[in-house]
Amino acid sequence: MDESAASQENERWPEQEVVDEDSFLHLNDDSGPEDEYVDILMEREIAHGFKRDESLVFGNCLKIARLDAINWILKTRATLGFRFQTAYLCVMYLDGFLCRRSIDSEQFWAMRLLSVACLSLAAKMEECNVPPLSAFQLQDYSFHSKAIQRMELLVLSTLEWNLRFITPFPFLPSLIKNLCNKSPTTFQTIFTTLIKEINSMDHRPSVVAAAATLVALDQELTREAVQLKMSSVSGYRNRILETEEIYTCYNLIRRLYTENTRIDKFVHSPNPSPIQSRSESCSDTSAASAITKRRRLTFKDPKETPGPHDF
Repeated sequence: MDESAASQENERWPEQEVVDEDSFLHLNDDSGPEDEYVDILMEREIAHGFKRDESLVFGNCLKIARLDAINWILKTRATLGFRFQTAYLCVMYLDGFLCRRSIDSEQFWAMRLLSVACLSLAAKMEECNVPPLSAFQLQDYSFHSKAIQRMELLVLSTLEWNLRFITPFPFLPSLIKNLCNKSPTTFQTIFTTLIKEINSMDHRPSVVAAAATLVALDQELTREAVQLKMSSVSGYRNRILETEEIYTCYNLIRRLYTENTRIDKFVHSPNPSPIQSRSESCSDTSAASAITKRRRLTFKDPKETPGPHDF
């Protein structure tokens, strides 16, 4: 695969996005047969196999590379005018790929190429107008269109050609209508924090949607309060077994959201206290446990084109 250093981009990424309500959520007064629709979505997500794999542990270096990729995805999403759902779906493709294949921890360019391919595929699934591959620019790498297309094929084959992932967003209109009336900005902040911190394949989208909505509603709910509130939502009624999953996910999102909010306030404080930064080693041995169930994706030469002969 041909790769060359790209020139530094002159434009600066926007520090804060302007959220268009219609681009994030489509709330209609008449949402149709909610129970049937939610039931269909839940059956599809069960078939997809969303479940936390305790044996899958990402090493520190891969976590750093993943976070860097997600930050690029979110910034590029805003620059190209994509919906937030597109970025979320892209991260699901990314996590789905990493759950099945491992990337050499020292080859950050491979993660960059993977993020470009995943965003391109997500845009083709979600957006009406998809820009050419040349529009997906990186600050430190420049990939030819053929290399991106080959990586797209690799992602497709790894995900078994199934790109119709269920996301949390189709569940939100019913949840919001029944539980709260928070602004889309609140939800986008919650979901942005979530995808940066946890593997999107670890929790069912319906559970994530319910937990995120409850966090937006009230951050001091008990298990009994969660069960009571969920019993009022179409499609979630009489699903007692999922209440524990929702409550567990609720506590996770609440903690991450609270920590992120506290960090944001500190960063934007006019007189922050000095902090001693801590570097994380990329040679974390915990990465070995993540390799046991995944095929290794190793490119010995950055000029090689990814393909079947690389495995």
